Amino acid sequence: MDDDDELSSDDPHAREPDEDEEADEGDEEREEGLETVTIEISGLSLYTHHGVSDAEREVGQRLMLDLRLEVGETDATVTDRVEDTVDYAEVCQLVALIAQQRSHRTLERLCSTIAERLLADYELEGVWVKATKPEPPIALPVDEVSVEVWRESEE
Repeated sequence: MDDDDELSSDDPHAREPDEDEEADEGDEEREEGLETVTIEISGLSLYTHHGVSDAEREVGQRLMLDLRLEVGETDATVTDRVEDTVDYAEVCQLVALIAQQRSHRTLERLCSTIAERLLADYELEGVWVKATKPEPPIALPVDEVSVEVWRESEE
C-alpha cells in the first residue's frame, strides 16, 4: 500500500465541507474575540511616604509606578472615542491620589490598594501594579526594589 492509498482510505472528502464550515465559524469567533485592549502606564513618578521606617514615612521618597490594565474588548477600537475605553490620564490622577493620601508600611499593601480601587472604579478584566523604590533605604548596594501585584476581576 503506498501513501496515496492510505490517505484515500479514510475518504476525507466526504466530511470536509462540514469541518471547513465549522472551522470557518470558529475562526470568525476567535478573530472577533482576539481584539482585546491592554493599557500600560510606565514610570508614573510620585513623591510618597511609604515604608517600614519612621524616616521613610516622615521624609518620604520618590516612588515609580507601572500599571497594566486589561480592558478586554472595547468599542474604542472602532469608535475612536475616549468615552468608550479607560482614560489613562484619569487613571494616573486616581493612582496618584491613592498613593499620596495615606502611608503604607509595605509596597505590597499599596499595590493591592491601587489594584482594588482600579477594579472597583473601571470595567477591567484584570490589573497589574508594580511599585518601585529607585533609592531604597538598604545598607547594601541595590539599584531598586519593587513589588508587583496582579489581580483579576471577580465578575
